[in-house]
Amino acid sequence: MGHEKPVEPFSDLHFEDGKVRAVLLHDPTVEGLDMAIYMDASGSMKDEYDYKQESRSFLEWLRGAPQKQASNQVEPQVQWMLEYLATKDRNGLLRVAYWACGASGKDVEVIGELKGTDVKSYKFPGAQRLGNYTNMTPALKDYVKYLKEQVPQGARRGCAVIVTDGKLHDPDEVKAFSAEVAKEIRAGRLPRLNFVLVGVGDNIDEEQLEDIAHAEFPGVGHLWCHRIAQEITQVAELVAVLVDENMTVAAGGTIYDDKGKILKSYEGRLPAVLEFDVPEGTESFTLEVNGQRYTQPLPDEDHHDEDEDEEDHH
Repeated sequence: MGHEKPVEPFSDLHFEDGKVRAVLLHDPTVEGLDMAIYMDASGSMKDEYDYKQESRSFLEWLRGAPQKQASNQVEPQVQWMLEYLATKDRNGLLRVAYWACGASGKDVEVIGELKGTDVKSYKFPGAQRLGNYTNMTPALKDYVKYLKEQVPQGARRGCAVIVTDGKLHDPDEVKAFSAEVAKEIRAGRLPRLNFVLVGVGDNIDEEQLEDIAHAEFPGVGHLWCHRIAQEITQVAELVAVLVDENMTVAAGGTIYDDKGKILKSYEGRLPAVLEFDVPEGTESFTLEVNGQRYTQPLPDEDHHDEDEDEEDHH
């Protein structure tokens, strides 16, 4: 017999000398993932939201090229994030909102549930009222409320991306609310969720972000991860990396052989490439994640005529 075809969620399978190398096609831990993007709309972001008319070069003017469309720095980043994150979302729709709006900086302006496929038609000019303060707790509350409403529709997991360019005015409230969220997750009243926090520019208080992100909660682990981008133009790429890294943090995963014996356990992180040994004569293995089981038949061993020298090292 030749190779067994990989079954979903595996995209590639290699089996030799009792060693299995299985590559995940997509992350089975994020089934039912509901994503959202919250963009800082405090006054300090004014320049980034301003539409600037890009002027035509002399040559373009001579050729009669049309005037370039005005754009701002935020728009392409949100469009890029939306397009990418929608591929991970359970229905391809993301809640997108501005936060830190209004005089108190406590208002949240929801733009809507946006499709990843229509990104070029969306404009992101900033909130109607840019805020005077950077209060993040209202954005977290908005997302948690939204996620609870999505559970009956199939949401099993949550991830909110939050972008800020300044020092938070409510770090203690953020920490207190995070502890509440962790309690709700532990009690089964909320699906497991993550907050991905990206700070932009030089006015970020990195210590403050680290303090929030490093908190660990019993039975839940970390809720937050964070990074700093020097420029707004680096945000989308950073977010993609963070989401990829952190959305693998599910309730771990366990690999069993065909007799039900545990071969390997992943505590909190399921890597994209799973490597483990199987006993001789094993015909399949099963990956269990979040109560879901995926059984992958093993091909006949990829035998080589020449016995490859086993290097004697640990």
